[in-house]
Amino acid sequence: MNSQAKGRSTPAGSWQVNEYESDPPRNIDSLRSLSFAIAKGDSAIKLGRKSQGALNRLIELQGDPALLSITRLAEKLTVHPATLTRLARHLGYSGFSGLQAVLLDASFNGSSAFYSRQAQTALHSGHDDQSARLRQLCQDNLDNIHRFVETVDLEQFQLIVNAMTKAPRIVIQGIRQMRAIAVFIQYGLALIRSDVTLLDTDSPGLAESLAALSEDDLLICVSCSPYSRQAILTTAVAAEQGVSVAALTDHLSSPLLKQASWALLVPHETRYLSNSLVAYMALAECLVNACAAAMPEAAEAALRKRDEMIHRLGIETP
Repeated sequence: MNSQAKGRSTPAGSWQVNEYESDPPRNIDSLRSLSFAIAKGDSAIKLGRKSQGALNRLIELQGDPALLSITRLAEKLTVHPATLTRLARHLGYSGFSGLQAVLLDASFNGSSAFYSRQAQTALHSGHDDQSARLRQLCQDNLDNIHRFVETVDLEQFQLIVNAMTKAPRIVIQGIRQMRAIAVFIQYGLALIRSDVTLLDTDSPGLAESLAALSEDDLLICVSCSPYSRQAILTTAVAAEQGVSVAALTDHLSSPLLKQASWALLVPHETRYLSNSLVAYMALAECLVNACAAAMPEAAEAALRKRDEMIHRLGIETP
């Protein structure tokens, strides 16, 4: 944290609370941390709805050619250029150029720079042959994974892994197609530790499951736009009970961030007819592997016991 950054102290492992006054964020990670704090209401900096939305989208535009021009950028965000200038000054920059420099530095230092993004746009599906459509959709998913790797908040990742290894009980919620991610995470964690369950989506079962959670437990909620009302309500109720919440979501504007103890943002926009789950699956594997690496002896013992039981019951074919 910069020595000139100001803010209220927070418990270890919670969101950073920073108010950059004379020294604004100088890199994309610091800017993202500040945006998190503002979104949660934990920063002395207060932004209007339009400015907050513009900041959220700016951070997610890493590698976009529109960042080169305030006019083009304002058009892309459907705001007036003056809104971007005021936003930059609210964040502590002397003008938009200071904020722009941070965004461009992140874009040029990333492996998916402007030309790759432009080439991908040029490949926009105007083809009828099946091979081209297959390559385009697969490339979309590869781009999402690369973008996630480039922008992931490693501190948040590690804090979530710590919580996943230490919590006495973990419950995981995913609504509609996000249920697949929840099931995948639950299966992976159950290979290496006990007391990992899916949160019941039925109203009576949901109420009972939430009531049974203690402050030491962990709720993992997976949701992206359009966000499930039940997911938003569940995280709010859990947070009110003092339960730690890890949100796996998509944007800084996600309503889950207001209640989350920690969060990871995963891009999902592709040519698929719904939200793509590929990058979320990759994150799920990374989380489970990281948990296993964090408690190697316990994980190895649990996997050995599982293999012995499978062999004893003759579940798998030779």
